[in-house]
Amino acid sequence: MILEMKVPSPGESITEVEIATWLVQDGDYVEKDQAIAEVDSDKATLELPAEAAGIITLKAEEGDAVAVGQVVCLIDTDAAKPEGDAPAKEEKKEEAPKAEAKPAASKQEEKTYATGAPSPAARKILDEKNIDPTTINGTGKDGRITKDDAVNATPSMGTPTGGNRSSERKKLSMLRRKVAERLVSAKNETAMLTTFNEVNMTPINKLRAEYKEVFKGKHGVGLGFMSFFSKAVVRALQLYPDVNSMMDGDYKVSYDFVDISIAVSGPKGLMVPVVRNAEALTFRGIEAEIKRLAIRARDGQITVDDMTGGTFTITNGGVFGSMLSTPIINPPQSGILGMHNIIERPIAVDGKVEVHPMMYVALSYDHRIIDGRESVGFLVAVKEALENPLELLMDNNPKKALEL
Repeated sequence: MILEMKVPSPGESITEVEIATWLVQDGDYVEKDQAIAEVDSDKATLELPAEAAGIITLKAEEGDAVAVGQVVCLIDTDAAKPEGDAPAKEEKKEEAPKAEAKPAASKQEEKTYATGAPSPAARKILDEKNIDPTTINGTGKDGRITKDDAVNATPSMGTPTGGNRSSERKKLSMLRRKVAERLVSAKNETAMLTTFNEVNMTPINKLRAEYKEVFKGKHGVGLGFMSFFSKAVVRALQLYPDVNSMMDGDYKVSYDFVDISIAVSGPKGLMVPVVRNAEALTFRGIEAEIKRLAIRARDGQITVDDMTGGTFTITNGGVFGSMLSTPIINPPQSGILGMHNIIERPIAVDGKVEVHPMMYVALSYDHRIIDGRESVGFLVAVKEALENPLELLMDNNPKKALEL
């Protein structure tokens, strides 16, 4: 029986995906539920499992955009499983010389069809331009230099140094293209402004130094900065609900809950999984959920549902060394808080100069729905909570707040 495997729907409103990587080769024997491909949607990268065991025939190539419901491979379920480790691969090795055997050809022809070499038309163009073919990265099959590669190649205008001057042309994944589209849309379709402030991190550092070991020992997760920032954001959003609102045409949509999108770096790029109902979570609950989502992103298991929704975003460029930036709004949200690195700086405290660990924070917001008073007030509220976490975030009882 020949089973037609079709592209399943990865989520609501997604109509097509892109074959990012085939994890098997044409003619391989696959087991049921074995991951056979990675597919990109405009929201996430997902694995495609085999629906049955058998010999697979691929019907799409890497980089192809395929519609949801389209057949991407066939599985012969009547085919017997090959014995031994990988007989199919051994057969390929034996047959490879036969497949490549050609009538006797000149050395020039052999060079023309070697991996990475130019086609005859490309070689003529490169010769006319006096460009060495070894300096060109071919985009054809097996790296072969095509006519278009030769036409687009330009000779060096500088002094030859003998160094490597290669380049690579690689199509962006569907996810990355969608991220790019959303970022441009956010800049073009919102009245985005950014306001800044700075936070003295000494109080939080003292609390973490005192409780982080016992916290981790009891709960199995670290007491990081994100739980403090999430708690401070929840408090500030409750004080300034316009920052927790969105534009929908001529209407403003406000929420009585706080779903915080946390920007994390994964193997496929930046992702923003959502910590839902953050207002109802404890320090332990926030840290545990962030850890769970970060692991899923790192392992490529993040789903569309994990990243759907969110009423406000927190991004931490400080982990990469960023001192100051203007984060871009994550549409359709109206606000995003940017964290940065912590640097010891001299500041004035009660008329005296003291050195403290300081962090710049930035709030980018949509001025169509959030006025200056709300944006500045929100960021000041975040600052106040972070600089006085014992009173404003822990009700003067850190052991109870940390469930110790």
